[in-house]
Amino acid sequence: MLLRRSLRGAKLRVLRRGPLQESISVLPWIGGKSPVADAVLTAEEMKQVERTAFADGIEAESLMDQAGEGIANVVLKQEAGPGILVAYLGKGNNAGDAIVAGSLLAKSGWEIWTRSLVPESELQPLPRKKWQNLEAHQILNPISDLPGNGPKVILDGLLGLGSRAALNPALKSLTREINALRLRSNADVYAVDLPTGLGEESIDPDAVLADYTVTIGFPKTALLREDASNHVGRILVIDLAELTARAPKEAGRTILSGPSNLREFALRRLFDSHKGDFGRVGIMAGSRGLVGASVLCSEAAARAGGGLIYLYVPEDIYGLVVSKVSPEIMVKPTRDHRSVLEERLDALGVGPGLGSIARGQILDVVAQFKGPMVVDADALNALSTAMGSLHECAGPRLLTPHPGEMARLWATAGKSRLQIVQSFTAAYPVALLLKGSRTLVGQSGQPMAYNSTGTPGLATGGSGDVLTGVCAAFLARNIPAYHTGRLGAWICGRAAELAVNDSSEESMLPSDLFSRLGAAFRELRNG
Repeated sequence: MLLRRSLRGAKLRVLRRGPLQESISVLPWIGGKSPVADAVLTAEEMKQVERTAFADGIEAESLMDQAGEGIANVVLKQEAGPGILVAYLGKGNNAGDAIVAGSLLAKSGWEIWTRSLVPESELQPLPRKKWQNLEAHQILNPISDLPGNGPKVILDGLLGLGSRAALNPALKSLTREINALRLRSNADVYAVDLPTGLGEESIDPDAVLADYTVTIGFPKTALLREDASNHVGRILVIDLAELTARAPKEAGRTILSGPSNLREFALRRLFDSHKGDFGRVGIMAGSRGLVGASVLCSEAAARAGGGLIYLYVPEDIYGLVVSKVSPEIMVKPTRDHRSVLEERLDALGVGPGLGSIARGQILDVVAQFKGPMVVDADALNALSTAMGSLHECAGPRLLTPHPGEMARLWATAGKSRLQIVQSFTAAYPVALLLKGSRTLVGQSGQPMAYNSTGTPGLATGGSGDVLTGVCAAFLARNIPAYHTGRLGAWICGRAAELAVNDSSEESMLPSDLFSRLGAAFRELRNG
């Protein structure tokens, strides 16, 4: 109830013109006001967007107010109720965004503290103007801990876009304080636009470790650096229409997948729908000692909306699987994996738990199945011995390797994840989903797409089996392989976030995603 009261308070007291929630779109709840709101921009591209907006008469103060509202809304959505927020402030517009957010959160019941890099007199004019409306405790000495048992939030408003990554001693003392306070108080750190100390070319050793980065207007290339994940945390994008409407014409080379560009693939079902409308999904998985993979994968396909789910397993584990799998799933024993080629299926998921035997049979299925297919786990390992077969597949293929499997498929040494996906999809006519803390999906002719959801709770055996089943269900609904990869990664990542909210990263199991997939679908549709 605390959260509901704070939201109502924000609606009534903060914005006369309408609810806070209606003023922004936030990933992973982005509303999709602009088709390019998910395009990833460089710092220079973002500066050009702002220059164009200002030249067109858009006021910097208006953008700052909207950005601050967006940041406040993110905190309200993520936190359980009012608590203590410590805003670390620089002297520029990044600090101004944080000050506006702090002012709004104070009206929603939050206790606001500030730690400033410079005195008020040295703030730039617009942040100094906003400072006059902030009701906060100014803390002059280093903060070692935060009191109380309620939510504790640190807002990093020190440096913004275009700042050099190398920090001077004064900034280092504050970023070190933020990082220490985060651990000692178990506080959530929200970075405004970019974590202080993160640049496009380098990262300061004492850069802020954020749990959330609330980036303004567009995702930034620096946030997707491979060595930046621990500093960036989850990426939430505030869509400011005045900025996204002025995106560069070439925007969209790289995108951040979210509801704005995924919702069309998860529309509500027609009232007269029947099971045949959602596909006959085949799952070829499991072997002795790896029964769980087949259960997780087939269950995920059912939970992701497959119309009919058929699980094909070796005869010697049939009895074990039947006793564990949901009754809605039809289990079929097989003596030869190639028997699935004779079945009437709309899509096939192949690989989880198949083991290292019968690789020839697996390769025949991968090459000859005429429908779309998810190729994962042991099917990828089999494929690594016959990569040329990818040029001869009878239907669309989505490959879903983790980094180790990818290294067996392709020369990855010395390449970034982006370069790996780009080079592989240029060489083979398939869609590729490369798993990781920033899951990346690519296909020749399509933008490189980073996923916006996920949690370290997914770093456990079985998560990939769930993803394979979910993606197989989407393929059976005629969603193209590239978009299936993006949608599957987002849905599974968001379900994992919801599961962690109810437990912890350590205790979450891949099977916990099943009961949260529905909520993830609802969020995707609702924006």
